[in-house]
Amino acid sequence: MELCRLRLPRLHGLLALFAALALRASATPGPALWPMPLSVQISPNVLHLSPQSFSITHDPSSKAGASCTPLQEAFRRYYDYIFGYYKNLDHPAVFSTEMELQQLLVSVILDSECDTFPSITSDESYFLYVKGPVAFLKANRVWGALRGLETFSQLIYQDLYGTFTINESNITDSPRFSHRGILIDTARHFLSVKTILKTLDAMAFNKFNVLHWHIVDDQSFPYQSIIFPGLSNQGSYSLSHVYTPNDVSTVIEYARLRGIRVIPEFDTPGHSQSWGKGQKDLLTPCYSQHVPTGTFGPINPILNSTYSFLYQFFKEISMVFPDQFIHLGGDEVEFDCWKSNPDIQDFMKQKGFYQDFSKLESFYIQKLLNITSTTEKGSIVWQEVFDDKVKLPAGTIVQVWKGQKYRDELHDVTTAGFPVLLSAPWYLDWISYGQDWRKYYEVEPLDFDGSPEQKKLVMGGEACLWGEYVDSTNLTPRLWPRASAVGERLWSHKEVRNLDDAYKRLTGHRCRMVRRGIAAEPLFTGYCTHEAR
Repeated sequence: MELCRLRLPRLHGLLALFAALALRASATPGPALWPMPLSVQISPNVLHLSPQSFSITHDPSSKAGASCTPLQEAFRRYYDYIFGYYKNLDHPAVFSTEMELQQLLVSVILDSECDTFPSITSDESYFLYVKGPVAFLKANRVWGALRGLETFSQLIYQDLYGTFTINESNITDSPRFSHRGILIDTARHFLSVKTILKTLDAMAFNKFNVLHWHIVDDQSFPYQSIIFPGLSNQGSYSLSHVYTPNDVSTVIEYARLRGIRVIPEFDTPGHSQSWGKGQKDLLTPCYSQHVPTGTFGPINPILNSTYSFLYQFFKEISMVFPDQFIHLGGDEVEFDCWKSNPDIQDFMKQKGFYQDFSKLESFYIQKLLNITSTTEKGSIVWQEVFDDKVKLPAGTIVQVWKGQKYRDELHDVTTAGFPVLLSAPWYLDWISYGQDWRKYYEVEPLDFDGSPEQKKLVMGGEACLWGEYVDSTNLTPRLWPRASAVGERLWSHKEVRNLDDAYKRLTGHRCRMVRRGIAAEPLFTGYCTHEAR
């Protein structure tokens, strides 16, 4: 009798716990898809997965199979993303075979891009069909398979009993824009390679496909050139704040395996003070009252040695970075030093520029564009290059970043027939109290006065996180999930705009990123299921 009295309270407690769990489980949310796919049909029919019996593998009839490194690496990653966080499954779960999903079979129609790098024309479309016991993911190219694997992983959620669950689903998906980028700045503050790789992981979780690497600037020159080692030896913050050739190749390959392009930016003729520390006579000497001041301005555009250096340097860059584009910058060029220099004044007279220093800038940019064209690379420039009426080769991409009148700029650039990227409303270094992700989410890239042909010239856009106040300690939480809002805007259909629905999905997606090791900041009050106590 005493034994029964001891057990009865414990039994009541267990019954109460089970009742509470059942009540909470009934409210357990389903998958939080982000960004929202193009077409989604989710059935109420539920399947279960067991880490011990589930596998991701390629379709034996698929062109891309065991030899496709990006695919095989992705299989391993996504199995870990789905199951690796949870440590509480000591025994295999037992399900009815009718309710169990045992395999995801991945089929890629063409394998010709498995050993290459993604490009502006990469096909990222896919079709996903989930029904037990085998789900099917089909894509034309490996890049679409990578995006489909991310979506598949997002469909899986764990209920409060620890059961991995997925609803029968039918998803057809492709991105709205081909260029969906994140800009990082490694010159104002050096970012560790580990931080850059973590950023690439988060980009893949949000289906971004371009890392815009603003690698050098006035403050430092961390890129270690093979031909001109003095640039980083003298121009970096220190010899430990340098990206070696091995570091750069590591970033590029890590990005490739996630379907992400790496576009380097080497911004000139302005933003180039660090260049001059390791390359003699590259910068313009400044004068005051016809006397040298000992200070230097932008790159000197009148010397043949300048263009000899630039030819050799960008030839190296074109071989190190495989992407078909190089970002040449061209923004915020200050003319005061050029105006003070007597040699430049004489040069201006000879050329008939008549004190119009935007013409001198155009002279320089035109020569630089000619140099990069010899390397068979396309060019991206900031909007000032277009505004200053530089004669741009067809296909040069103009990146719009300035102010509230960006819609007028989009109109003007596309009227001139040039492809364009939008960044102006997505400068994430400008922070404010509250849920500023909402204003990024509400931007419509095609909301400008232009014909359908003009709007086809909008390649996409980039979220920019400049580095004046950002280093490896705070880049990730400042970037995510704020950049996620830009990711959905650039991937999903333009009609996907409901802020309440977006908030619900994004809170779930943010928690998923946290579970995957991305220190994304919270959107608002609340908590993540399964978060550490």
